[in-house]
Amino acid sequence: MGSDVASVATTPAEAASTKRPGIVLAALTFVYVLNFLDRQLIGIVAKPIQDSLGVSDGQLGLIGGLYFAMFYCFIAIPVGWLADRSSRVGVLSLACAIWSAATVGCGLAANYTQLVVARMAVGFGEAGGVPPSYAIITDTYPPGRRAAAFGVFNLGPALGAAVGVAFGALIAEHFGWRMPFIIIGAVGIVTALLLRLLMREPVRGATDVALATTTEKARFWPTVGMFFSHPVLMLAALGSGATQFVTYGLGNFAVLFLMREKGMVLGEVALWYALVIAIGMGGGMIASGRVIDRMTRRSRAGYAVAPAVSLAIAMPFYLAFVWAPGWPLALVLLLIVMVFNYVYLSAAVALVQDEVRPDQRVLSGALLLLVMNFIGLGLGPTWVGFASDMFKAQGDPHALQTALYTLTPFYLVAIALFALLARRLGREVRA
Repeated sequence: MGSDVASVATTPAEAASTKRPGIVLAALTFVYVLNFLDRQLIGIVAKPIQDSLGVSDGQLGLIGGLYFAMFYCFIAIPVGWLADRSSRVGVLSLACAIWSAATVGCGLAANYTQLVVARMAVGFGEAGGVPPSYAIITDTYPPGRRAAAFGVFNLGPALGAAVGVAFGALIAEHFGWRMPFIIIGAVGIVTALLLRLLMREPVRGATDVALATTTEKARFWPTVGMFFSHPVLMLAALGSGATQFVTYGLGNFAVLFLMREKGMVLGEVALWYALVIAIGMGGGMIASGRVIDRMTRRSRAGYAVAPAVSLAIAMPFYLAFVWAPGWPLALVLLLIVMVFNYVYLSAAVALVQDEVRPDQRVLSGALLLLVMNFIGLGLGPTWVGFASDMFKAQGDPHALQTALYTLTPFYLVAIALFALLARRLGREVRA
């Protein structure tokens, strides 16, 4: 494979970029850490924001969900098309600079309206973060190693959330909720500059021997039509969206839930909840990538069987977590939930990237994000916030807890969709 890659590299810089896959993957993962960290800060410092700006659970859900997703999901489509036809590294570095500057703006917001505008700007920038990274990784790692590489890359959410909880909660406790936004945004701006200066653009299709010499550029509407008419891609996207309805619905309110219902304080959140995220989500990401690579060597149905089984295991532990009478037991149960909740991500990304042509990968990755993030990120937190306000108005003293129980049916929806995907992939293999 090394000689194949070298043969299609048109410049020494391009050739070098594929000879250092570990460095490329580490850099992209760090950018993803910042991407997810910026996205999660609202949920981490939710209580101080509520105390400072008088924000309700429903308004928090809109900031973390629908308002953010309106830009994050739909801007990703033209950004993906542009990146498929230009420098993916250039698009990624510019996007990182935009979302980091907007994160600083969140820390400077004086009222709810300004915070909404800043969050929309964060979503606008982050739309250009993940799809180009998917394609760069795919052109750096060959089939059979991609799911493991995506497992490492998808440590971004785990590390971003863990660092965000530890850093954000600790800094907010001592210096107020605004300072974490300002510091992390400044780090992102510097990272964007270094990324543009140091990372080289890999050759499209470099790790796909049969397609390595392609010079075709994907057309926008035919690629969109292909994605939405492709049963495998749509089942993967919808199954992922149903899963994210749970993960984002829980994730955006977890800190507030642990403080309000389980009795934690910010200092305890900064230590114990951060460890749960790092070990549970991070360990799940790494293990799932390797497991999926092994399963898919035998059958492509493994891309769907793995998430279906993992979600079936996670669901009863999720219910027990929401019920748990105190935070120590709740965190132990949440650790198990997080190990199994995120298996779907590496599976869905690797399947979509394998299923489409090299010149369609960024846009297809953006379309995957559009579907799953509009359902999960856009509607999950929005629903939990709305349900919490509704139950509170009805006199429920544990309104947020009741709202989190209502996420459970989406586990069943996700399991059913991945089961259908497994059946379809199994039929394709037999055919």
